[in-house]
Amino acid sequence: MELALSEALLRRIREASWVTAFTGAGVSAESGVPTFRGTGGIWEKFRPEELASMDAFLRNPDLVWQWYAHRREVMAQVQPNPGHTALVRLERLFPGFALITQNIDNLHRRAGSATVYELHGNIERNFCSRCGELYRPEEGEVAGTVPRCHSCGGPVRPDVVWFGELLPEEEWNRSVAAARSADLFLSIGTSAVVYPAASLPMIARRAGAYLVEINPEPTPLTEIADELLAGRAGEILPQLADAAERIREGQRADEV
Repeated sequence: MELALSEALLRRIREASWVTAFTGAGVSAESGVPTFRGTGGIWEKFRPEELASMDAFLRNPDLVWQWYAHRREVMAQVQPNPGHTALVRLERLFPGFALITQNIDNLHRRAGSATVYELHGNIERNFCSRCGELYRPEEGEVAGTVPRCHSCGGPVRPDVVWFGELLPEEEWNRSVAAARSADLFLSIGTSAVVYPAASLPMIARRAGAYLVEINPEPTPLTEIADELLAGRAGEILPQLADAAERIREGQRADEV
């Protein structure tokens, strides 16, 4: 389906100094990343709330570690999709650009995005639950057993936000600043119902950004968005990047 962009959006693309993109699970789903409740053999016997919390980790750290190791293996098999790579192209076109994501799969970084704020963490990172030191596995560690910190001996946990935990303060503050700085804010593949992350599009809108939602279906955000580009991110974003490249690179040619 060929994308028809409004004159208002084309003007914002032409004039924008700062663009902020905000992505949710819909972007990762197009790469085949399974949902929290996807099939996984033994893991079907557990609810996510029984595994993705500090209480669960304290009760049975080996079990929680094994579950995240399983999720990490599954996510390692998927690849960035055209939506991810289109965001990399957009980042190169504007003086200021930030990508805020609720996804933990690291696909944005793997695609080549440089400025990424990970509100819910990154499943490829781990840190010590006692001293906070980042953890890198060593050869010979026992698979299936929660590792111990090389510095203090504390149990190592995935660097993801669990149920009942606050968002990482630095990532959140940078995300709010990026929302407030945006001339153009793209909300992509998110249900817009998980707070506080879902407040970012509204923060951007109140600060004067032109708010565009990219989603197959309307969400609670649709009513306040300046426009909805209905469709999958992997189909819409490449066409948006094509249009932005024509406009921005044409401007540069005129200036030479």
